[in-house]
Amino acid sequence: MENNKTVPDVTFKTRVRDESLGGDNPFRWQDVTSNDVFKGKNVIIVALPGAFTPTCSSTHLPGFEAKYDQLKAKGIDDVYCVSVNDAFTMFQWSKNLGLKNVKMLPDGNGEFTRKMGMLVKKENLGFGDRSWRYAMHVVDGQIQQIFAEEGQMDNCPEDPFERSDVDTMLKYLA
Repeated sequence: MENNKTVPDVTFKTRVRDESLGGDNPFRWQDVTSNDVFKGKNVIIVALPGAFTPTCSSTHLPGFEAKYDQLKAKGIDDVYCVSVNDAFTMFQWSKNLGLKNVKMLPDGNGEFTRKMGMLVKKENLGFGDRSWRYAMHVVDGQIQQIFAEEGQMDNCPEDPFERSDVDTMLKYLA
């Protein structure tokens, strides 16, 4: 996808805490639209193949969490992690990593990822359809820059991680 294109218009199925529900699981479903995420905002999207997977959990997502304040200092309003996983998995992954700043955006049906042209098959790993690894800068719904990993293909034998890291994004924002 070329820069300065508009992000896809989709509805993300999320879960939000609602104490009024009481009980052990005070969460309710809430639709979040592309407009809710991007309209009038300066946003970073970190797109990953899968929750709890090695590179995503050890390096990629934690890097954006660790340098969140530096991103904010460059004028970024929000940092979102998008993955083709359901809201429950994304919540538990966020909790497991101790994330305080990066917001999870579950793309369970892969609609956003497909419309971005980033949906790939990872059947060789038993993962089904997943997101190719990339990071992008979006201002008011307009894609300013995408740092997608090289070699995008179905059933890629490798999991490249050279371009979509937080340091590349920070250099670009400087």
